[in-house]
Amino acid sequence: MINQEHLKDFLPGWVFVNGDSGDVAFSSRIRLARNLKGFPFPSYANEQQLAVINETVKQALKNKSDFGLLEFKNIEDLTPGERLVLVEKHLCSPQFIENPRFKTLIVNEEQSISIMVNEEDHLRIQTIMPGFSLENALLLANRVDDFFESSLEYCFDEYCGYLTACPTNVGTGIRASVMLHLPGLTLVDQVKKVLSALAHIGINVRGMYGEGTESYGDLYQVSNQVTLGRSEEDLANHLKSVCRQVIEQEKAVREALLKDSKVQLEDKLCRSYGILTQARMLTSQEALKLLSDAKLGVELGIIAGVNVINIRKLFFLTRASILQKMVGRELSPSERDFYRAKTIRDFLNQV
Repeated sequence: MINQEHLKDFLPGWVFVNGDSGDVAFSSRIRLARNLKGFPFPSYANEQQLAVINETVKQALKNKSDFGLLEFKNIEDLTPGERLVLVEKHLCSPQFIENPRFKTLIVNEEQSISIMVNEEDHLRIQTIMPGFSLENALLLANRVDDFFESSLEYCFDEYCGYLTACPTNVGTGIRASVMLHLPGLTLVDQVKKVLSALAHIGINVRGMYGEGTESYGDLYQVSNQVTLGRSEEDLANHLKSVCRQVIEQEKAVREALLKDSKVQLEDKLCRSYGILTQARMLTSQEALKLLSDAKLGVELGIIAGVNVINIRKLFFLTRASILQKMVGRELSPSERDFYRAKTIRDFLNQV
């Protein structure tokens, strides 16, 4: 069922590269919130104003070649399923597709840049990189931001900084985040303790798709809380330092498990891999947990002959909307469970 040549139609570009500390850090993301001077925030703007904002941003990018080939997706022209695929690929937020009128998603060919027009703010500039690469993501985000600021006038206050629809984004307007895979800390029942301590040092922890989502597959999105009073570089460096400590804790736990409980660990991870290669029906939550175990097994050398990047790909290929896009039609819940298991079996046997 899976055509390897067309995988990029279903997967975000950064999934194809492991990146620095890729065994623990899935991806690094920078998101900047910006608004155009002279217009109300999207939630208060009328249709005419939203249309002008939408067209103004698109025109600013039409002749820009530095970011490569850009695709302009009119959200209103997409089906509900196509919109959800964009969310599952981490190209836009769930909130962005709720009301599709006068909204455009602008994406570069590598999918390292995605720009949401008329989300909560007029502009949400997002850059995403594989692994632990906050510096590169910030450099790219600043390039896009500087380009817009050279031709568009932002809402900016000398005292408060960039003005945003939500007060928690006022200042730099930056949200830096790292997606961490923490199966080791989960196995020793320490993940909640470690992550809950982060709230005391200005760090948020959310699920795979951001605010209001669950942390399935031992994946956690760790991001800054504060946006005011510190520079973008300081905030990104603070998050980087915190994430580095969590990454080191996760790696230390993995080493300890391999040393002290090797047989039990091998049994658990190999059982999970066995289910993935033989199961005929899998729910989304079950698949993510089994894939988390399989990824850990490959990285620890317990499961041989499997490329870890192919396991990473399956975290996305088994999502509901992406799965339906691959099959080519809407699926019932039981059909999704069937095709999810089939996709995993086919993929692991094929690559």
